[in-house]
Amino acid sequence: MTGDLLTAALDAVVHGWYVFPLRPGTKRPALHGERACPGTGPCAGGHRKWEERATNDPDRIRTAWSHAPYNVGIATGPSGLLVVDLDVPKDKGCSDAPDGATTFGALCERAGHAVPDTYRTRTPSGGGHLYFTAPSDDRMTNTAGTVADSVDTRAWGGYVVAAGSITPGGRYEALCDRLAAPLPEWLHTILKPAPKASQGPSGALTGQSRRYADVALVNEARNVAMAQHGGREAALFRAARALGRFVAWGDLPRHVVEQALQEGGEAAGLSASECRSTLRSALNWSITHNQARRGAA
Repeated sequence: MTGDLLTAALDAVVHGWYVFPLRPGTKRPALHGERACPGTGPCAGGHRKWEERATNDPDRIRTAWSHAPYNVGIATGPSGLLVVDLDVPKDKGCSDAPDGATTFGALCERAGHAVPDTYRTRTPSGGGHLYFTAPSDDRMTNTAGTVADSVDTRAWGGYVVAAGSITPGGRYEALCDRLAAPLPEWLHTILKPAPKASQGPSGALTGQSRRYADVALVNEARNVAMAQHGGREAALFRAARALGRFVAWGDLPRHVVEQALQEGGEAAGLSASECRSTLRSALNWSITHNQARRGAA
């Protein structure tokens, strides 16, 4: 088994990726004192040594894997990767919620694109990982639910389990031998953080804040209405995320934002149902993540 896992680690290096050992039969880093990154957010300080020690040096890898049948972790940030994690709902047996692959496929269709043809793996749970090369000029980090439900991403601060690794649930399997494709621009647009309003003193005038929100609403709705085929879904998603913070802060009523962007999306050629679905998920995410008012201590 150790030989197979060593081969899996060296195969990852052939792709140009940086690897590190995971404890045998698990998804947890094997480095001394290390613990797995909680959730999908960027890891904090003391438990990201695996990212610093990940290597693409075949000699170091052979030495490490000579000690035990370690599973293989791929540090996505140092590897220049953004990996889309298509999850399976944990309560799939008693829920009608679609899995990540279904949701992502529908999102691609609404964006006017086929599901990207890239290197991919199947996870033991029945989910999947889609590998993309990350833009060199954008230090992207992990996300959870930003793209859609059951669709997370791993980049700087994250890692994925490589094909060939084995857990009690089964083996991670490569579904093709393709190179990782560049991250699609429409997906990159969705993953970009919503632009932040300039920070002001805690006593900033409410009237000034609302005027800023009104201007932003007009501009975002116009941008959505003018979006071209292939970028309409991403433009609507990004606009909703940008305006959601004003809803969270009380500067704009949610129904006003929904109506303006719904009209903009339909003017761009999206169907009413496509607009509603995108607006709901994007606004929910933005409102949840912008509860703290700007300027608060």
